[in-house]
Amino acid sequence: MAKPAPFPSRSPSAARAPARAPSRTPSPSSAPALDLANAPSLPTSLLGSLLIDPLQHPRGQPHLSAASGLVRQRGQLYVVADDELHLGIFSDPVISSPLEPTPGTTPSSTQPLSTPPLGTLLRLLDGDLPQSKSQRKKARPDFETLALLPAVPGCPAGALLAMGSGSQPHREIGVLAALDGHGVPNGRMAVVKLGGLYAPLRRKFPELNIEGAFVTSGELLLLQRGNRSDPRSACIRFDWNLIAPWLAGLQEHPPGAKSVQFIDLGHRGGIPLCLTDGTALHGGAWMFSAVAENPPDSLQDGPCVASALGIVAANGQVSQLHALQGAPKVEGIAVKFEDDAWVVTMVTDANDPAVASQLLQARMPIDNASKPPQA
Repeated sequence: MAKPAPFPSRSPSAARAPARAPSRTPSPSSAPALDLANAPSLPTSLLGSLLIDPLQHPRGQPHLSAASGLVRQRGQLYVVADDELHLGIFSDPVISSPLEPTPGTTPSSTQPLSTPPLGTLLRLLDGDLPQSKSQRKKARPDFETLALLPAVPGCPAGALLAMGSGSQPHREIGVLAALDGHGVPNGRMAVVKLGGLYAPLRRKFPELNIEGAFVTSGELLLLQRGNRSDPRSACIRFDWNLIAPWLAGLQEHPPGAKSVQFIDLGHRGGIPLCLTDGTALHGGAWMFSAVAENPPDSLQDGPCVASALGIVAANGQVSQLHALQGAPKVEGIAVKFEDDAWVVTMVTDANDPAVASQLLQARMPIDNASKPPQA
């Protein structure tokens, strides 16, 4: 895909980037682990599968099979899959009656009125990936992250940002998709080369694997996923006012990270529980998903032996950790507040092109660290 021109600035004042802060080495800190073995468990309920029209899919697949990032926006669910060059767009299910529980779980109190309609695909990058799973894995940009961004220069209504994981040089690519005033992609996209952003991070994390991103409290947070050989998961913070002009193509070099915080989520059966996605809550708190997967390294898949949802308070401490019943491999989350609980929508990655990714739901109790003002 030829790189489109950077988004034009909306006014001369918008084109002037904020002064770049002096770079400094992030000072690592660590959030202590909670014990997953003693954590309360949450049932998950099945909302449906991520089904699409096979005529739209480049390989004729009737579904997305490796969902890895999720954004909820104005009645739509936007999904990236790590083995696709497209963005999936699905209607946000209407909730009303008991759901079909996933195997090994109990029903929850809500469910969609009907099977969600087929999703549509929006191309992010030109070209096609190989048919073979192994060859496709070697060639894919590995979109593991999808973030909803506030206004950036040239995108007054905000944008969606799909980001490659950075685990290989060809996975250092992102796509910025501008939104219109209704929160819908307006067709204007720009490729973002992430090599300059990822290079300093790779010096700290040789097996770099960025799997989550979101904006909260004036910062862009990136989530590094650990693995069995390097179990360090981390939250990496950037000043939003400094990184937004770079994302919009107005600056040549990205800013340095403000801080890097290691997050220890413990182990299950000797396998580390590692971050797979995150989303902002209230007042600087954020929610995360995590899985204990047993691959040989950050480039391979493996069996998922445990999964969890949790909350990191504004002070950086893990304030909640809940095991997910049935250990679904959750790789993307979106959340909303409802009836004194966080209603969490999740997408899964089955590690098998023949198996559709699932759309799941769970309800997490609210604690004081994440309680919205109206609650």
